Amino acid sequence: MPNSRMQRLAGAVAAIALLGWTNGATAQETQLRTMVFAGIQNVPLFAADAKGFFAKRGLKIEQLNAPNSGELREGLAQGRYQIVHGGVDNAVAMMDVAKADIAVLMGGDNGFNSLMAQADVKSYADLKGKTLAVDAVNTSYALVLYQMLKLQGLQRNVDYQVKAVGATAVRVKALIEDKSLAAGMVNLPFSISAEQAGLKNMGNAVAAIGPYQATAGWVMREWGQKNQDTVVRYIQAYVEGLRWSLNPANKAEAVALLADRLKLPPDVALKSFEAAADPKVGFARDAAFDLEGFRNVLKIRAEFEGGGAQPQPVERYLDLSYHQKALAGLGGS
Repeated sequence: MPNSRMQRLAGAVAAIALLGWTNGATAQETQLRTMVFAGIQNVPLFAADAKGFFAKRGLKIEQLNAPNSGELREGLAQGRYQIVHGGVDNAVAMMDVAKADIAVLMGGDNGFNSLMAQADVKSYADLKGKTLAVDAVNTSYALVLYQMLKLQGLQRNVDYQVKAVGATAVRVKALIEDKSLAAGMVNLPFSISAEQAGLKNMGNAVAAIGPYQATAGWVMREWGQKNQDTVVRYIQAYVEGLRWSLNPANKAEAVALLADRLKLPPDVALKSFEAAADPKVGFARDAAFDLEGFRNVLKIRAEFEGGGAQPQPVERYLDLSYHQKALAGLGGS
């Protein structure tokens, strides 16, 4: 057989093989529905999507923003979503209150929360007798609010009342439009926008209450066990998105991506990103889980929702083996 004919035949075989591999990869693509709260904490997810880190691992992600914490928790438990990210206290509530067997996979950040108040609030004492806006009254950043105020001598249902309004963007809108709501816990980038709209920043939550594990990713434990490879690939894409975002060479592109995904003015996107990228108080390196911060989460929950009972052991809620496997497969940053 002439060389030219052999070369053509070899090329055809290679093309067929490549086509078969591509079709196989497409057929095996794993589709996931995930739910998150809108905010700066999703930068790694935005990057993993935009830079193809999910796609190269055979994952197609439909990411939805939670209207409130109830939908995030119930939707995960009922199978509408496979993976969720949010304040980890929501995961604790799922297990302890709803008796849903969850597994926390990874960390993320400390929440980037500040207490935002109406302009006429001069001090914490001015919140006495007022109504404060929260998402749900018995989970996550509402409990952070109660702890922050307790340290200032204010007791829930004695010195102030709370009203369930919804997720952060909804709370900020409510605070701006309804002056009867005196204050609320607000995270980045919404705290910057809120301040620009005339609300007053009364202080950073973590500076007041100490280390706090806020944003985490979790799944239903049984689903995770049945889909271990998918979970590991998902975490790898997330971590790769985080590493890309924190690389100084990518800062301008990461800020532009944040502005586009959250529909932010460029100055708000830049300030938010710089705060979240701070090596001391920003994103946890490689989405590490803060055990000390989580113990504080459990302590605060036990105080406000557990009648002062002893917090449960941290191991009850965690399965960090997926994260360990993901990092082992990625190698160093």
